Amino acid sequence: MTISDESMPKSQEGWKQPRKTPSLQENYQTIPVPREWPWWRKMLAFAGPGYLVAVGYMDPGNWATGLAGGSAFGYTLLSVVLLSNLMAILLQSLAGKLGVATGRDLAQACRDHFSYPVTIVLWILCEIAICACDLAEVIGSAIALNLLFNIPLIGGVCLTALDVLLIMYFQKLNFRYIEAFVMALMTLIAGCFWFEIVVSQPDVSAILQGLIPQSSLVLNPEMLYIGIGIIGATVMPHNLYLHSSIVQTRKYPDDEEGKREAIKFINIDSTVALMLAFFINAAIVIVAAAVFHKNGHNEVAEIEDAYRLLSPLLNVPLASTLFALALLASGQNSTLTGTMAGQIVMEGFLDIRLKPWVRRLLTRGLAIIPAIICVVLYGERGVGQLLILSQVVLSFQLGFAVIPLIWFTGDRKKMGVFVNSVWVSLLAWLCAMIIVGLNIKYLIGFFYS
Repeated sequence: MTISDESMPKSQEGWKQPRKTPSLQENYQTIPVPREWPWWRKMLAFAGPGYLVAVGYMDPGNWATGLAGGSAFGYTLLSVVLLSNLMAILLQSLAGKLGVATGRDLAQACRDHFSYPVTIVLWILCEIAICACDLAEVIGSAIALNLLFNIPLIGGVCLTALDVLLIMYFQKLNFRYIEAFVMALMTLIAGCFWFEIVVSQPDVSAILQGLIPQSSLVLNPEMLYIGIGIIGATVMPHNLYLHSSIVQTRKYPDDEEGKREAIKFINIDSTVALMLAFFINAAIVIVAAAVFHKNGHNEVAEIEDAYRLLSPLLNVPLASTLFALALLASGQNSTLTGTMAGQIVMEGFLDIRLKPWVRRLLTRGLAIIPAIICVVLYGERGVGQLLILSQVVLSFQLGFAVIPLIWFTGDRKKMGVFVNSVWVSLLAWLCAMIIVGLNIKYLIGFFYS
């Protein structure tokens, strides 16, 4: 598909470089949203990108921290899950607004603002984070295959390379098919955890109390450490790049009224999707609290341990199977969106366009090789440590995505009438301070504990 100059968004005066060809060019403005449509039809047309983003907030990297927090401290860390989700909703709304208002995704915005050396550094850091995220997905999927089908971990790691075929198939279809597939898997994950919650019979009053922050979150070092891990595993840097690009798959009127309406529906889409992600992440903590913490198993941090204990403790044989099935769906969902994020980052930062399956093979190879080495040398223990390390890498990169996003969306020359209001800017910078500060503390604790 060729994008004509007339259809490209107009560049704002605040950028050092002119607007170039959009990322994901094959999907750019392929979903029409005419002005004359009723509001409900427009809302349905804009529904989809938020769910692709929400996938990153409940990938296999989140499971270990949720299980550890619920088993060790019951429902107390639910307030941290809620706080993380609220920050994610705000940051993702800024990413969507950046894409609509400027016609640039976050990677392109960085390229069009910063010097070439800074752009290269940001690109390298982002690529490392995407490989770390891909590593978590590889490990999560391999563990799920091992639990469900007794496939050795090394075999499961190798099997995950075959998802390239799935990616290639979806790339030939309309973008809506990709969104529908992701939403179907998210529904499956939510259904599995709904079942787990029903059979585990959690204490509803304790859940409501856990949603209220308590002083022990700061005073208890162990609780603080896991809480920081939950935030670090929840807010994913590559999601900001992804969201700012895929909102441009919609073709809406290219004027102030059309963009303002697009931003409104994009925010509704991402908020609803991220609330579903909150339910799933909260469900992991709730199930761990109701099953493991309640029965005295206070150190369940490994996914395999949770799988082995669920059915015996609940006396429900299907509980462990559904847990592993949800893990597999989570890994495959994250794989799909991670591929798109990788393509957006490379095209946005460098304006280099590889065929997506080539790009996928490169990133998947970088994830599979260390996973195979750890499985061979250290077995399951090594894989678990690698999963934790992947979250540390993501934590390190987060500030390099969040800070430019807030900076750009707060610049009137770049955003025009869509610039952040004062209170939105203050909230966003407060989120950045919390996220970056806690992640620095998490990194210090990881390397010096």
